[in-house]
Amino acid sequence: MTTEEGNGERKMDSKKTRITGILCALTGGILWGISGVCGQFLFQHKGVTASWLVPIRLTSAGVLLLLYFLVRDHQKALSVWKERRNTTDILVYAIAGMMLCQYSYFQTIEWSNAGTATVIQYLGPAMTVIYVCVSERQRPKRKEILAVLLALSGIFLIATHGRPGTLALSQKALGMGLLSAVALVIYTVKPRRLLTQFPAPLILAWGMLIGGIVLMALMRPWRHMPQLDAQLIGVLLVIIILGTMTSFSLYLHSVKLIGPVQAGLFACVEPVAATVLSVVCMKESFVAMDLLGFVLIVATVFVLAVPEKRGVWIEKS
Repeated sequence: MTTEEGNGERKMDSKKTRITGILCALTGGILWGISGVCGQFLFQHKGVTASWLVPIRLTSAGVLLLLYFLVRDHQKALSVWKERRNTTDILVYAIAGMMLCQYSYFQTIEWSNAGTATVIQYLGPAMTVIYVCVSERQRPKRKEILAVLLALSGIFLIATHGRPGTLALSQKALGMGLLSAVALVIYTVKPRRLLTQFPAPLILAWGMLIGGIVLMALMRPWRHMPQLDAQLIGVLLVIIILGTMTSFSLYLHSVKLIGPVQAGLFACVEPVAATVLSVVCMKESFVAMDLLGFVLIVATVFVLAVPEKRGVWIEKS
């Protein structure tokens, strides 16, 4: 094989890796949107609370994923605890990332709605860009700056309809939503080193199980059980299997392939999915400003997908 052929194959592999990472982030984001709307349905129609739903969701998904790895290769499943640094990273990821992100997100849904909660949480990608640039002492690329501005503009329009003083949610919902955005940054950035050593679903399994157990101890969901029926159980299974196990596995795999900044930005499709599904399934209304916000957020995906070229608007390498 010639050097030119080898370089061509590496470029193709790099392109396939990027496309796979993008698709994983997009699919994960859509499934998160579905999960949020399912949570809103349970809160509004089944008497479920975030203090009951999130511990059950995380613990159930964590147990199922971890059992898979223990059966497949129990030594590898337990090897994540062999190094002290790994132990610290997993605990921080599980509690400050996974647990805090999930609880604050669903609590915001309970106090407002899925579209609003998702929109506020997606201040997280902008925070991630800032964090990565500061921690790595590098300037963001122009397309990343543009993508962040588009995402923030879209979020602003959906949340306020262009009028900052008319945010239609309580102070406690706003505070909890902002907390979910901070937790999203931790969730996105913290497992990067772990993902170079272990499969993303394995890290996810431990994070969910630990986060779920901590929430179980804190919230004691068995003390406020809802009335269980077939519909509640069916929606709960969708949240656990598709909205938790599948979506988070895809997102973490995307972080591994294309990095936390771009994974977080491509997953910005989540607020679009959550808001549209809220309208279709929960009969919520939206106005022209919502549609403009959708367009701006979707445009983020296309901006990030543009290949870097010299002499246009992308910085020269």
